[in-house]
Amino acid sequence: MIYYDKVSKIYPDDSVALDNVSFGIEPKEFVTIVGHSGAGKTTLMKMLIAEDFPTQGSVFFESTNVHRLSKKDTTNLRRRIGTVFQDYRLIPNKTIYENIAFAMEATGRSDHEIAADVPHVLELVNLSHKIWNFPKELSGGERQRVAIARAIVTQPDIIVADEPTGNLDPTNTFEIIRILQKINELGTTVLLTTHNKGVVDTVKGRVITMEKGKIIRDDKDGKYVL
Repeated sequence: MIYYDKVSKIYPDDSVALDNVSFGIEPKEFVTIVGHSGAGKTTLMKMLIAEDFPTQGSVFFESTNVHRLSKKDTTNLRRRIGTVFQDYRLIPNKTIYENIAFAMEATGRSDHEIAADVPHVLELVNLSHKIWNFPKELSGGERQRVAIARAIVTQPDIIVADEPTGNLDPTNTFEIIRILQKINELGTTVLLTTHNKGVVDTVKGRVITMEKGKIIRDDKDGKYVL
């Protein structure tokens, strides 16, 4: 489904973010990428959604080189990939309903579809009672759950979660991981980056370990070993 083929990224200041990285991800996998800050995890994520471009190598999504797509096709690709970030990226002056509806409107969904699907995804993340609240009225954990609801409401093939628990306490952290596991069990591929040992040991799935832009381990049933 996804394949990184000898991908390197060297920035103008000669810093190396990725160094000859190759690996694949199969449909419905839950893959956790770990490593210290600066290991290259976020750069990997940006490569997949074509927010960053490799210096060398290629990134494929279903045999398509994502960095050779037209602007229109890149937009269509991103609609198949739900993204969740550490800083939530919610629109502060819109209600929770409106934040999620906005993502659906961008993909051309009808008002009827929006009215049906928004409450459904909020129920999935246990936030039905917050549907008319604004982001500032929610805790950090609740905001992240809204971000996940927004990411999955368009039924993407993949969820990319880049350090989604970085700002959360342990209780909210494991609530977020539980939700991501539930989404994966429903058939969505999940690609998670983290430096939280507890998260990795909880997921108990495939773990790719990065260090200084290189993959140093790729374990089918891995643990945090840095």
